[in-house]
Amino acid sequence: MTKELYLRIFTSLILITLLILMINYSIILISTLILIFVSSWLEFNNIINRIYKRKSKFNLLKFLFKFLILTYLSFFTLVIIDEFIDNQPNINWNLIFVISVCILSDVGGYIFGKTFKGKKITKISPNKTYSGMFGSFFLSIIFALSYSFSLSFADVSSIVFLSILISFICQLGDLFISLLKRKAKLKDTGNILPGHGGILDRIDGIIFALPFGIILINYYY
Repeated sequence: MTKELYLRIFTSLILITLLILMINYSIILISTLILIFVSSWLEFNNIINRIYKRKSKFNLLKFLFKFLILTYLSFFTLVIIDEFIDNQPNINWNLIFVISVCILSDVGGYIFGKTFKGKKITKISPNKTYSGMFGSFFLSIIFALSYSFSLSFADVSSIVFLSILISFICQLGDLFISLLKRKAKLKDTGNILPGHGGILDRIDGIIFALPFGIILINYYY
């Protein structure tokens, strides 16, 4: 547990540092988005090819699946770029909030799940428990409360609701990638990150929660 927890914390710190650099330097933002786009697409492509391996009658379904994923990755990239452009040169609190909720949701789920264990949520991912789900929501809400109190313009009830919704989407994204890996009989989506696996292994929840979180925040405010 300790080693994996340290890896998750290390990854979280890297993501936070990268986020700060992305907010301040557009070249880092674009470079990071290109890396995420290309790496995620290659990993998705590999997973889908393994799932539909030697199943010629599913060629059309495989093509549609790949097309939808490519479309979504484009949507993910464009939402972040648009959000970044709209908020320049100010600090982008929306990106900071959503990514922080996703990170704490992941860390909270891991710590509570490993500590309290308990009943499994689904067979898709044996490591996902109800105690872990509670931990994800708990840390997300704690952060949301701290966040709302530190910003005078933030409404507490709205921020807490958004944190719960973002955490929920983040957990669904995690389960979706776990389902794909299970069907493809893969432990990791890739090996680009030594000791961590692939890009999708580390940002599976973020890649789904981030664009929808940004859209929800813009809708509320």
